[in-house]
Amino acid sequence: MRVALIASSYHPYFGGVEEHVRQVARELQNAGTPVEVWTVDRGEHLGERVLDGVRVRYLPTPLPARRIGALARFIVRSPRARRAWRSAYEQFSPTMLHVHCFGPNGIYALRLRRSTGTPLAITSHGETLADDNGAFQRSRLLRRGLTDALSRAAFVTAPSQYVLDDLRTRYALTDGTVVPNGVDLSIGPDRKSAAPVDRPYLLGVGRLGRMKGFDLLIEAFAQSGLTASHRLLIAGDGPERDALTGLADSQGIADEVRLLGRLSAQQIADAMSHAQCVVVPSRSEAFGIVALEAWRSSAALIMTSRGGAPGFVHDGVDGLLVDPLDTTALAGLMIKVATDDVLRTGLGRAGHARVGEFTWRRVADDYHALYRSVEDARAVTA
Repeated sequence: MRVALIASSYHPYFGGVEEHVRQVARELQNAGTPVEVWTVDRGEHLGERVLDGVRVRYLPTPLPARRIGALARFIVRSPRARRAWRSAYEQFSPTMLHVHCFGPNGIYALRLRRSTGTPLAITSHGETLADDNGAFQRSRLLRRGLTDALSRAAFVTAPSQYVLDDLRTRYALTDGTVVPNGVDLSIGPDRKSAAPVDRPYLLGVGRLGRMKGFDLLIEAFAQSGLTASHRLLIAGDGPERDALTGLADSQGIADEVRLLGRLSAQQIADAMSHAQCVVVPSRSEAFGIVALEAWRSSAALIMTSRGGAPGFVHDGVDGLLVDPLDTTALAGLMIKVATDDVLRTGLGRAGHARVGEFTWRRVADDYHALYRSVEDARAVTA
């Protein structure tokens, strides 16, 4: 068994997909399954690297476009891209092509599936639902490619039923399996660490993009009245940073909102351990690894109900679910958690008791079992 994990994005970029693929690659390799990560070359020409003991290939993935200039560039670049993908295939000889987050990477993997007959697996990370750039709304090629890939896939997974339901409704998926995300339990809060500010605070963590809903969080914080006693900290970076700074200023709470920038995994664990609560206000969230990170740090969790969270968060027990578009309701829960010590402590303890269910070892084991079932089926029909 030799697995090519074909990711839409990878190091040096950060996000849920990148973390998922990095952790799965490491776990599979440590368990004795040869793995490579193939990802999209965004123009940096990074070539090949070994990261965390896993070979990573950055491959060109040009796609045709309607604009004359873009079409001309595709015609020039396409032969080189096809050769690069074919060379990667011939050098590694994978027995499974496993696409994570379908995009141009998926189009090229589908071509390899057609030309080599190698089984194709698809793991959707909610890219059809939560893409700030609206790639699937704009690209007929991606929509047709995903539909074709799902019909040809040996298996399809997603981190939540929410994502699978969308694939069934809009992309003709017939069968899929939920494989929830994981969290790195080797990282934990340093109880000797100092809080980042000298006042109680609520914490948001994630990429600063529209779908993550940090504008909703700032609006709810302004409505809550907690600004007199608390601060709102947001860790992460992204295209909405300046807009969020401007929103806090327009709400008159610029001094109470602090954008921390990108933090390390350890810094996030420490910041969560001191927070009154961690708030995930996404407009759409396929799963939400941040929820698991909050549980790991025994932090109280307020979680968006718009997405996959209702499939694993027990409302009122290990987290509080809310539609973040209702900023009044979100503000009410923020007040409730910040002012109720018993509730806050109970949510944190219940979440921490459950986080052990969500390890990357389990995720890798689930994938390995699916790979094995495909190999066994092929052996029977050979």
